[in-house]
Order: sequence, then C-alpha cells, then structure tokens
Amino acid sequence: VLVFYLVIIYSDYTGYPFPTAPPVDPFAKIRVDDCGKTKGCFRYGKPGCNAETCDYFLSYRRIGADVEFELSADTDGWVAVGFSSDKKMGGDDVMACVHDDNGRVRIQHFYNVGQWAKEIQRNPARDEEGVFENNRVTCRFKRPVYVPREETIVDLHLSWYYLFAWGPAIQGSITRHDIDSPPVSERVVSIYKYEDIFMPSAAYQTFSSPFCLLLIVALTFYLLMGTP
Repeated sequence: VLVFYLVIIYSDYTGYPFPTAPPVDPFAKIRVDDCGKTKGCFRYGKPGCNAETCDYFLSYRRIGADVEFELSADTDGWVAVGFSSDKKMGGDDVMACVHDDNGRVRIQHFYNVGQWAKEIQRNPARDEEGVFENNRVTCRFKRPVYVPREETIVDLHLSWYYLFAWGPAIQGSITRHDIDSPPVSERVVSIYKYEDIFMPSAAYQTFSSPFCLLLIVALTFYLLMGTP
C-alpha cells in the first residue's frame, strides 16, 4: 500500500510541474518615423542613422503631465541627457541610463558639480524600462513636466540646452564620457516643439567645415593650374 501511494504522489508531481514566472514584455523598439511629428528627436552620428545605428539618439514627447524620454547609444556602459542653462557642463540636471554588472539597465538621477556627476537620491523618473542589446544601451522613462522648485531638478516646461553624453561604466558606476566634447543642442529645446535634428559626428564633419571646403577649392585650383 505504501509503494502504491508513493507512485501516485510521483505521478501527480510529474504531471503538475511548478508554475513558471510570466514572460517579461520585450522592450518596444524606438520609432523614428514619429520624429518631428509626434515627438522631438536628436540624432548624432552617420547621416540617415536611426535609434539603432546612431552614435547617440534621444527623443522626447509630452504625455499628460509627463515627458517621455527615449535614449540609446553605442556603448556598453551608460547614456545620458543633461538639462542646462548654458552649453557647458556644470550645474546641470542629468538623467542617465546605466548598464550594471547584472545585465540590467537602471535609470539614475545626477547633478553635475563642475566636471563630475553626483548621484541624487531623489529620482523623478517613473515607468522605467531599459535593455542592453547589440552593444547598445537603450532606455525609456517618464518624468514630470512640473516639479517643486529645487536646484537639482529643473522644470521641463522651461527651455534648456540639452547635453548629450555616453560612456563606459565600471560595476554599474558611470565613468568619463567617450568623447572629449560631447554634442550639445545648438539652441534651447522646448518640449512643446517637436523637431527632428541631425548632428553629424566628427567622422562626418571633415568636409563640411568652411576651412576644409576652402582647402579643397585651393587644391583643385592648384592641380588645374599645374597641369600642362
């Protein structure tokens, strides 16, 4: 009788396995065809790049009392946007998406003190999600448009210069950004105006500067004049 009882228990166990955790919703890809229409975008890198191929990508759009941001960069560490009253680093409200050693992407809040970033425990981000795929850190989060007056958190209904940066992380802590002079928005950004702005990276700026164009014209003239 005991043996038969054990067989019944074993059969029940194998027939009813332990429940598994529900699947996690995949990260919805960033849509670039909405840029300039239902959201504002900044693209830095190769002409024609998108959220998966730009060196750096940022989008913003208003959703009720919040602003939703999407960030992506060609890095295995962190990607961030800073809100500044000028084009220089220092005294800036910064939101960063950081890839930690456990494979997670966390949204953190920083305040630039001079040339270094201090993490602020009060984090205005909500509805956070992020992913690290194809050697890129990508994230999406919301933060309120209006906040109580505080030095480290700006009101987004006002216009600010946007500072764009990305770089490596060590054990989930951000380190110096990848390039010496990270890109900055040419003018202050309003969350009430949606534009699709492209900024060529250094590799694609070579022949667009006035000096280089003048040099090309001079060399062409010299070659033509020097030809018998």
